Amino acid sequence: MTWILGIQGPQGCGKSTLASALVEEWGRAGVRATAVSIDDFYLTHAEQEALASRHAGNPYLRYRGYPGTHDVALGRRVIDALASLGVGQSTDVPAYDKSAHHGRGDRAPASAWRRVTDPVDVLVVEGWMLGFTPVDATTEALAVDPALRAPNQYLGTYRAWHERLDAFVRMHVNSLDTVVRWRIDSERARRERGEPALSDADARDYIERFLPAYRLWSPQLRAHPPCRELTAIELAEDRSLRPQDALQRILWSAPRQG
Repeated sequence: MTWILGIQGPQGCGKSTLASALVEEWGRAGVRATAVSIDDFYLTHAEQEALASRHAGNPYLRYRGYPGTHDVALGRRVIDALASLGVGQSTDVPAYDKSAHHGRGDRAPASAWRRVTDPVDVLVVEGWMLGFTPVDATTEALAVDPALRAPNQYLGTYRAWHERLDAFVRMHVNSLDTVVRWRIDSERARRERGEPALSDADARDYIERFLPAYRLWSPQLRAHPPCRELTAIELAEDRSLRPQDALQRILWSAPRQG
């Protein structure tokens, strides 16, 4: 039976790096593991534009990122397919091209999707808003910023992912200002590599739209994780937590597989 681990943390904190390191370490121990990101399940560019049109003027649904901008059903099908693979069976994991449409992104063609073959002992699912759940409709923050109401409603559908998790890791920072800086640094690094990327101004505009989400939904996640929480990892502003520290916490906490 596949054991599913969720990893949540702000953009740029190292979720993908941690997930890859876990998969590699489990592989060395003979455990068949793979990882997916909720970014793999974003709407196509055309679907995202249609969503933005339906919510004209809503800054949180204009571009990818917030609840409502993912194909939740697609994610559920892929997670279920990976968890139920038998010997000789395979399934394809979607890929998302963040460089498409001048950095606004689009789902990559099926020819670029990743194929996973044979049973998986451990599946890691990571994402910035994984585990977030809707707040009560009377919450003051929703009255102050009514644009958050639509994403809050969409968030209810993500239970289809959360209910499949067996354990959870939460990565967090003390100051949300670091999240903004990390994203700007990330886009600069992509530009230096010659890849299409957002300008500093666009990167700041993009990431600052997520700060209300952290303020609205993070407290509820801290109080009520979607399942058993293995560990909470606090990151310094310079992301100085050594990957090995986090690896050992999780690897020792996880059940033995294989």
